[in-house]
Amino acid sequence: MAEEIITLDHVVKEFRRRGGSRHRSGVSRAVDDVSLRIRRGDIFGIIGYSGAGKSTLVRMINALERPTSGVVSVLGTDVTALGESKLRPIRQKIGMIFQQFNLFSTKTVSGNIAYPLQLDHWRRDYQEKRVAELLDFVGLADYADSYPAQLSGGQKQRVGIARALAINPQILLADEATSALDPETTDEVLALLRRVNEQFGITIVLITHQMSVVQHIANRVAVMSKGRVVEQGDVYDVFAAPRQPVTRHFIATALSGVPRAERVERMRRAWPGRIVTVLIRQRDVPVGDGRGDEEDGGDGRPAVPASGQHISQLIASRGMASSMLYGGIDTVGGAAIGALTYEFDDRQDGFSEFFDELTHDADVVDFGTASRPVDYEAAVASADCAAAANGGER
Repeated sequence: MAEEIITLDHVVKEFRRRGGSRHRSGVSRAVDDVSLRIRRGDIFGIIGYSGAGKSTLVRMINALERPTSGVVSVLGTDVTALGESKLRPIRQKIGMIFQQFNLFSTKTVSGNIAYPLQLDHWRRDYQEKRVAELLDFVGLADYADSYPAQLSGGQKQRVGIARALAINPQILLADEATSALDPETTDEVLALLRRVNEQFGITIVLITHQMSVVQHIANRVAVMSKGRVVEQGDVYDVFAAPRQPVTRHFIATALSGVPRAERVERMRRAWPGRIVTVLIRQRDVPVGDGRGDEEDGGDGRPAVPASGQHISQLIASRGMASSMLYGGIDTVGGAAIGALTYEFDDRQDGFSEFFDELTHDADVVDFGTASRPVDYEAAVASADCAAAANGGER
């Protein structure tokens, strides 16, 4: 197993409210008993809504904030109580990328990239060589003498990435690094960060509220809500079998999944048959693996089995009349995930046997028919319960 490069053990961070006392009413808890393990070479996403505590959490990694309790270790060193002089060599191994770029408007692109090298007292010729290397790496060699005001948002972020790489860090912290960018530019910046990870082996911690960012680049993810990590694990496992409502909501914004209630109603009005959504998971989601509060491990059985891998063959072999109405398949962590919604004629001979086999082979959401509808929330909840109850056996 890869070395753990960042660990947080039961970390709590409290802020005293203005005018408050040390009593409970005067304290706000931004991070609440968080434990994380980030391995060398990970691209680790920390996702949550505004106010979830994710930015406070990342500021404790480079000790810009100190925990109220708990331990933060970086590169094998407990940074919780280190003084500024002893923190400096550790911070030199951590690069930071910001949402609003934080470039000096009066410095050129080269000057912005060279700034951390100047602070670190690099020789002038070494500075020039390093800046030239980084300009070439981020694709801005022709913009060395330009100023930030002359650049697009994506180009500014490339300068920010080059500056963060200047003194050869082992860790990059990216705080909402793409949220100010349009989708196409976001994809370009994420591709650049992936190159940073693959080419230099740099561990990247992404703070974001965009599940699509996690989907496209991260290999592991932690979901935060109200200061707590409510779910964490391999990105595919979290996407394929989300356990918490907040996680399901994030995933719904990134994937082509189960249709919303309004769309189901429109389908019922347009199609008289049985509306059934088949969940697609290319592989099993294992027990443990740091999901929720439990530690890595398990008994080896899949918590949630693969689903929907044989839907086309099953429809064909049973001769079922069907219409595909909605859905899509995405790739997360190199494996397929999604949902497909069909209309079936449940009066057709053999439908009961077909449906029994389908529910044995896949997780389904049965919305019923226009004349015999199933309540939307009940249908979705039933599918969630069935998936959880399977425990590796159908």
